[in-house]
Amino acid sequence: MMLHPATVHFAIVLPLVASIFGVIYLFTKSEGMSKISSRLTLVSALAMIGVWYTGNQAGPQIFQYLSEAGKHELLEHKALGLYLAIAISLIALLKIVGCKTHKFILEAVAVVLLIGVTATTFLQGKHGGEIVYEYGMPFKVHSIQTILHKAVKNADATDEDEDKVDIYEDAIDDIDSVSQDINKVYGLQEKDEDEDDSE
Repeated sequence: MMLHPATVHFAIVLPLVASIFGVIYLFTKSEGMSKISSRLTLVSALAMIGVWYTGNQAGPQIFQYLSEAGKHELLEHKALGLYLAIAISLIALLKIVGCKTHKFILEAVAVVLLIGVTATTFLQGKHGGEIVYEYGMPFKVHSIQTILHKAVKNADATDEDEDKVDIYEDAIDDIDSVSQDINKVYGLQEKDEDEDDSE
């Protein structure tokens, strides 16, 4: 089961919250708000690193099931995730240094950069959604279609009915195998045959 879908929301919400508190600090310039916004930025950086890590683990599990366009989108998503993790980590460092040294200009720059990273994170979330709903949801169907097209091509190449049956039976086995692999990736439960019969 992938942890990435469950953790990705933290990478979207926490930078937004940190940005809001950062903007409040820019207007109030209070020491307390400086500390709160700095800590929230640090937590956001840790969350972003964690989400990038879970995504890095999840990517190879689904890569083979995606179409070429989906694979390209996934690689771009992975690269941008790494850039965001690095960027927000540097921003958190800058914010903390500004907080510790009481340099308002450093903190102001960090807050502005954080807002930029937050906006980019929403774009990253949009790309992630496209991978799931435009490429991820159909990849099971895409895999099944590929198996069936191959089976039809092989069946057309033989005149023996018994060979045709064997080819289609092998295709069904391959489809079952792909279905089980994909369900494991998403943590879905396989229905028992007894349950299917009782419905």
